[in-house]
Amino acid sequence: MAEWCYRELESYKYQVTTDYGINVGIEGYTTSRNDDYYTLDTLGNLTIKAGYAWDGASGPAIDTDTNMRGSLVHDVLYQMIRERELPEACRAAADDLLKQVCLEDGMNPFRAWYFHKAVRLFGGGSAKPGTRHPPQPICLKVPLKE
Repeated sequence: MAEWCYRELESYKYQVTTDYGINVGIEGYTTSRNDDYYTLDTLGNLTIKAGYAWDGASGPAIDTDTNMRGSLVHDVLYQMIRERELPEACRAAADDLLKQVCLEDGMNPFRAWYFHKAVRLFGGGSAKPGTRHPPQPICLKVPLKE
């Protein structure tokens, strides 16, 4: 018998369709695995690869053009913290970068300020190492056709 496998995914809303690179200002770390979705070099250059999926801004926030790039980069950095590729101490830098990128993309400064306050106050659980595990593949046996 042959086997086919699939995974159930959490509800993501968006998927990167081209590679995107940004210097995140977090130096001295690299991704510890060969990842199909992102890489970080020791100079802080993060490359998010086509195919990476994320859920946009969290909580009651509305996704807009001014927070999409920030939420993408922030989600990748939080994932790296959860997966212990970055230490929890990098969370503040990730939160600061969210605000910076949102401002660069034209977000109102007051809105950027409260986005930053919200992730500082309530984002810790989303970055806690080991809190999310990738869905395990579900494999089923399929009869072979002759």
